Formats: sequence, structure tokens, C-alpha cells
Amino acid sequence: MSHSCALHKTTWDCQDNNSNYQCKEEVCTGCSKPEYEVRNLLLHFLFLLSASLGHEVFYITCLPCIHWNLDPFLCRRLVNMWTLVMYIGQVMKDILKLPRPSSPPVVKLEMRVDAEYGLPSTHAMAATAISFTLLISAPSRIQFQFEIGLLMAVSLSTMVCLSRLYTGMHSILDVICGVLISAILLFLTHPFWEAFDQFQLTSTMSPIIALILPLFLSYTYPDLDHYSTTRGDTTTILGVGAGCSVGYWLNKQLGETFEPQGILPVPLPTLTSYTLACGTARFFIGTVTLVGTRQVIKTVSLLLLFWLYRIPKYDQSARMRKEIEVPSKFATYTAVGLVNSALVNRIFILLGL
Repeated sequence: MSHSCALHKTTWDCQDNNSNYQCKEEVCTGCSKPEYEVRNLLLHFLFLLSASLGHEVFYITCLPCIHWNLDPFLCRRLVNMWTLVMYIGQVMKDILKLPRPSSPPVVKLEMRVDAEYGLPSTHAMAATAISFTLLISAPSRIQFQFEIGLLMAVSLSTMVCLSRLYTGMHSILDVICGVLISAILLFLTHPFWEAFDQFQLTSTMSPIIALILPLFLSYTYPDLDHYSTTRGDTTTILGVGAGCSVGYWLNKQLGETFEPQGILPVPLPTLTSYTLACGTARFFIGTVTLVGTRQVIKTVSLLLLFWLYRIPKYDQSARMRKEIEVPSKFATYTAVGLVNSALVNRIFILLGL
């Protein structure tokens, strides 16, 4: 991939496991990051920001904000589709085992996921699924101009897709396949969204299936011949989906779903200084609550698992083992999803927000 618009590669000292040759870990430990010159700051930061929309920081802030400030129904739809699309994309990566673009010629700007395989681009899949699930679901809930919503959905998904090319993490084929797979999944699942909503909210089997099935999928995730972040990231996504699903079901049983009242679709609330202040307060309080939940449950779960398997606390590499990584991440993010969907709105009510 060419970076002539904003980056100029000057040196390259190290390669990853999915490049044209293998690089030993002990050799790479001392390798410096690829050096490059930023020639267009606007494009550089725009693409880095777009790429961040596929990372945990976006999912733990922006998606819950839809639940807290707009409509839990829409957040439920987004979480359900995001979980399905991301699981399928991650599994396809590790079954197909197609490499990421080699370096050189590209400059790779996200080294954390460099050991993952390339096709399909799960960033492209998630951006497409989130954008168009929201676009399809919102008209029945909120009054807005559809053409503006379509423009925003296309713009968001396009920017995320282009960011994967810019950061050197995917080829054009990876991105196109990611978009097409999401589009097919949206088309195939859309007729069943209403039926699934009904089952998820009312069936006594809903919370049981919501916990057991994702945990089973996490443990049966395809094994690789080297450690990759895909299993852990997939467990994280499945845990969030499981926790949110249980929370939505619990809200329904308690008779409070926090959804807009009145005749649907409702008009968008007027943006005043008061609503802006309340929305900002919800964002910070909700985010702090989720991050705090994440840190507490993560710490406790790791301590328990290290004690159970008699692993020294200083053995950081043990976190890569399936018997540690899967239960700790699943417990952590199931708790995060549950707190997001069932507890945070009740905190807002207690605080008068």
C-alpha cells in the first residue's frame, strides 16, 4: 500500500509473523518501530481516529452512550449484530489464515494486532454492521431525515475502511470482503430481528442461552500454532454480548427498559445547554462505572485463576493460556455488559440525570 498522501517510510527493522519471512521473538524484542514522516497531519489523525472506531475504547464509550442518551432498543440491536458479525469475522480470519500485507512496502501503524491474520477486515465488518444496523432500525424509533442518516452511515463505514489501508493492516481485498460479509449478514438476519428481540426479552431460556452459548464459543475458538489476540478479543466481544443480553432480559422482567415513551417514532430531543450537560454527565459517570467494573472484575478473576492453577502472580505470559485468558476475559466483559445494560441507567435515576 502506498502512503504517499501522508507517510513516507524511511527505515524498517523488523517483520511480524504474517509477513514474507519469520522473525524470531527474541530478535524482535529490541527492534525499533518503523520510522516514517507524516506529510499530512489532517489525513494522518483522521485515519488514526477512524481506525480507533474498531477498538475497545470506542465500544466501551460510544455504543453505551446510545443506550444511556438515546434509546436502549437501538443499542440492543447494535450489540446483537456487532457480536454476531465480529465472531464470524474473527473465526474466518483464523480458519482462512491469509496474511496481512507485508512490510515493506507498507508501514504498519498498529503493532498490537500484527500477529492476527488479515482476511476479512473485522474493522470494516464492524463499521458496516454498526452503521447500517442503526440506519435500518432508527426510523421506527426516532424521527430524522433518512438521507442524512444514509450519508453518515456511508461516510463512517468508508472512513473506517480507508483507515485500515492507511495504517497498513489490511489489503483492499480484506476490506472489500469485510464489507460484503457484513452486508450479507445484515440481509440474511434482518427478517428475524423482531422475533429475536421478543425471545431475548421474554423467554425464560434467554439468559441461560446468552451465557452458555458465548462461553462455549469462546472455549471452542479455533486454535493457532502461535499466540494471537483474536481469541481474547473474540471472548471480550462475546462476553459483552452475553452481559448486555442478560441485562436487557432483566430490565424487561423488572418492568423498566428505559426506552422512549409515547408514540413512536419520537422526535429527536432538542439540544439545549441543559440536555447537553446531562448527556455529558451521563457519559462520564457511565464510562467511569464501566471502566471501574472492568478493572475490579479483571483483577479479581485473574487472582482467582492464578490461585486455582497455582501460577505465580508475576508470570504475565500465563494470561495467554486458554484456561486463564478465556474465563478472565469472559467474566470481566460479561460484568461490563451487565452493568451497562442493567445498572448504569438506575444510577442516573438516583442522581437525577
